Amino acid sequence: MASRFANLPDYIQGVTWEIWEGRQIASLHQAYGRDMIARSTLGVMTGNVDVINDTLASLAAFPDRQIYGDDVIWSGDEASGYLSSHRSMIIGTHTGHGVFGPPTGRVVAARCIADCYVQDDVITDEWLCYDMGSMVRQLGHSPEAWARASITREGGPEKARRPFTPGIDLPGPYQGRGNDHPLGQKLADILTAIMAKDVAVIGRSYDRAVHISHAGGVTGWGIPFAEAQWMQLRTCFPDARFTIHHQIGRADAGQPDRAAIRWSLDGHHTGFGLFGAPTGTPVHIMGFTHTEFGPWGLRREFSLWDEVSIWKQILLALPDHSYQG
Repeated sequence: MASRFANLPDYIQGVTWEIWEGRQIASLHQAYGRDMIARSTLGVMTGNVDVINDTLASLAAFPDRQIYGDDVIWSGDEASGYLSSHRSMIIGTHTGHGVFGPPTGRVVAARCIADCYVQDDVITDEWLCYDMGSMVRQLGHSPEAWARASITREGGPEKARRPFTPGIDLPGPYQGRGNDHPLGQKLADILTAIMAKDVAVIGRSYDRAVHISHAGGVTGWGIPFAEAQWMQLRTCFPDARFTIHHQIGRADAGQPDRAAIRWSLDGHHTGFGLFGAPTGTPVHIMGFTHTEFGPWGLRREFSLWDEVSIWKQILLALPDHSYQG
């Protein structure tokens, strides 16, 4: 059956608009597979009914929510299906009740990256990260305080929803690893060096005017800023093992050379820094990086992970009720 969309980016942007701005939430019955696996940093959902209910709850809390598509970096083909890595900005006013509590009237803007496997216009596998750290800060909370409150709200450490880790993952239909484009490999080599603590690779590979956007709504310019941001994450989990799960490179007419990588860090919270004093807790970080390359090196970098889910893993591992602070 022929698609009603011109191409994969058109499909991703079109379906996103229909669901959120068009309020066609029920269209998820067609756009998402009945037995789909949706992995977000917050946990794992199975089946499109859970996704539909979660979407409804999000719109109820932010009724004017809009999703501005920034880029779709993709791989695959019609026969085997496509993998879309979709970067967007989500903007909405907190005027409804929901998981974020009573309405505050605050406007919240946060980045999101979603990797979706699409075949025959149906999404059956998904990996998703919202910039929860940025969202909760804009609503007046710290990521640590929000993680603590979430554990309490969900019934305490025994009942609280578990953030995503490989231990709770479920197998899905997508088994691909992306494509073999050299731009994807270029980004893979850069990230691998950074995670191996070769921070000097940033000076060798980045444009001196690089623009950086990281988790927590952090944004800035220049090589020293990029170095500082990556070191602050890495020093919290110095023994963490870095793994690349998916990589895409693309050189499309009329667009910058670009790449997308989904990666993870698995290690222990043994370093001082963004996540407080070391606890020794094992932590899994689901991460996403999108980049654009220019004539003088890597010129734009968007990297995203979920600070709230990291805090939640740390707090859930503490004994008894010490998560309450």
